[in-house]
Amino acid sequence: MVNCLGDGQNGIWNLISGMIEEHKRRERLDWYHLVENVEKLKVSKKKKEQWKEKLWRGQADEIAQELLAQKNKEVQKLGKYVKKHRQRIVESDLSQQLGIEIGSGSVESKIKQIGNRVKIAGAQWKRENVAQILRLRCAYLNGMFTLSICA
Repeated sequence: MVNCLGDGQNGIWNLISGMIEEHKRRERLDWYHLVENVEKLKVSKKKKEQWKEKLWRGQADEIAQELLAQKNKEVQKLGKYVKKHRQRIVESDLSQQLGIEIGSGSVESKIKQIGNRVKIAGAQWKRENVAQILRLRCAYLNGMFTLSICA
């Protein structure tokens, strides 16, 4: 089973669905991204805390209905977002107890590290060679590959 964590962008979920069969993956919405969307709303702090608590407990259907019933258009927009991703909003406390990541920050950091590892001054890459050079560059920078020159 593969845990797939994303921020709600359709492109991410489309990519994942093309790579991993549905019965072999668990899709999860990034908790921190979800909270960021709640925090942007122009409502009382108390209301935000109530909504975050319900989202933390995975009560996506309930919170979606509550948000959609509000008069504020931005709150309704978040309600549509929650409704769209309700299957990806799970009980975050349980996820943490099971050792399942609730945020995508560590993955994003690793992607940046890999990107930096292939940026060599003056280098230009052909599309078909990128995968091979990525493997070599990462191995070299991780101390797993050394180059010996014989005279």
